[in-house]
Amino acid sequence: MTESPTAAPTLRSGSLGTADIAFFVVSAAAPLTVMAGVAPLALLIGGIGAPAGYLAAGVTLAVFAVGFTAMSRHVRNAGGFYAYITRGLGRPAGFGAALLALLGYLGMNIGVYGLLGTATHDTVKALTGYDVPWLLPALLGLVVIWYGGFRSIDFGAKVLGVLLLAETGILALLAAAVLLKGGAHGLSLQAFAPGNVLTNGTPGVLALAFAAFTGFESTVIYRREARNPDRTVPRATYLAVAFLGLFYAFVVWTVIQAYGDAEVVAAAAADPGGLFFTAIDQYVGGWAADLMHVLIVTSILASLLAFHNATSRYGLALAEEGLLPRALGRIHPRHRSPYVAGLAQTGLGLLVVVAFAAAGADPYTQLLLWVNTPGMLSLVALQLLAAIAVPCWFRRRSHGEGVLRTVVAPLAAALLLAGALWLVVDHIELLTGASPAVNRVLIAIVPAVFAVGVLYALRTRARRPEVYAAFAAEPSEEPAGHAPEQTADAPPTLDSPVHSAV
Repeated sequence: MTESPTAAPTLRSGSLGTADIAFFVVSAAAPLTVMAGVAPLALLIGGIGAPAGYLAAGVTLAVFAVGFTAMSRHVRNAGGFYAYITRGLGRPAGFGAALLALLGYLGMNIGVYGLLGTATHDTVKALTGYDVPWLLPALLGLVVIWYGGFRSIDFGAKVLGVLLLAETGILALLAAAVLLKGGAHGLSLQAFAPGNVLTNGTPGVLALAFAAFTGFESTVIYRREARNPDRTVPRATYLAVAFLGLFYAFVVWTVIQAYGDAEVVAAAAADPGGLFFTAIDQYVGGWAADLMHVLIVTSILASLLAFHNATSRYGLALAEEGLLPRALGRIHPRHRSPYVAGLAQTGLGLLVVVAFAAAGADPYTQLLLWVNTPGMLSLVALQLLAAIAVPCWFRRRSHGEGVLRTVVAPLAAALLLAGALWLVVDHIELLTGASPAVNRVLIAIVPAVFAVGVLYALRTRARRPEVYAAFAAEPSEEPAGHAPEQTADAPPTLDSPVHSAV
């Protein structure tokens, strides 16, 4: 008898439940950082109607999730949006989407190390009076996040669960204290009155609100590690979107009550960075304000770990597709993590952070905003392309899904997301604070990367047809010698599901 070769290690299947995956998505959004750091700006722009902007963004993404989750039951590839876009719009668009996804997650991850540096500096100075150079906590953060990603996925889920409960808990404590004390002048629902919701600042609020949801597609990235993914992934998607939309709106509304409808905008203008800290100091106590300072830092760490894990799995998927070096597809035999992709991501982050520091760049206005903005735009563009891809794919397949899930909801989501993308681009200065010339460059990066992906697809089709044919294939499909999955650039054959259904 001959001894069979040892099987290559794989990701740890069946590790994540609905709550675990939702933790990754919500942690990536960094609720405490978004509320304390961005919500005051939303109040300055849109007035007391700002909470409705977060509800509108949540509703839009919930509509998108209807078609997205319907398709997720038929697509088992763990490549996230690019697999869906490939099936609906063809492999060239899929290649472009894959590079956009990589840009999006790398940008959202690496740029946040600048925020980690400034937030840690501010927290240490507020609590101890010491000035800590921002680069030191940023470098320490790179090591901590690398280790968290190196360990098993269930380890990461437990860490994120604890950190997420802590940051949402402090916001819930503030909200409860405001409600119990009746706010500054009694509780009011004027924030949701049409006259306050629909103002000249509404487009700007919506741009900030949609930016606060980036990264929620990571539910499908963890498909290979989920328990019963056909049920777990859709549930986690809806849970994450519903929680973020309702929680954001509720917390911003309670802060308005803390100051009063007539006073909150002036308070935000006087001290936007301290709006939440002053409120919790007044309604809960100084100890809670100190704790919130610390939890801002842990909130950023949780976001970094969530994006690091998602980016590593994108790198793994693209290495398995043949678009990235095969070495990035190695999985650790013990922890079952894509450790090489994680190490490469950490190395790239180190280069970017050190380069910005060496150039004397500001860690917040330049490292964070200049690197994050193309990443955020890429992810919103991916959502739009995926919404368009859903009805295109279902139109060529026999399936048991209803027209509401396969046509109506995806098309409605595509219109809403196109509007959201236009709003974000049109109000890009709210997100970057940069000059028009810098903003034009940051915006142009996104279509340029997509175009590079399309050209790369055409080159791959000519020079490596086997890689092109196997791109975004289902796990059980044979890439060579068998009929490939039908996509937009490969019309259905006579034995395809469309013809067999007829």
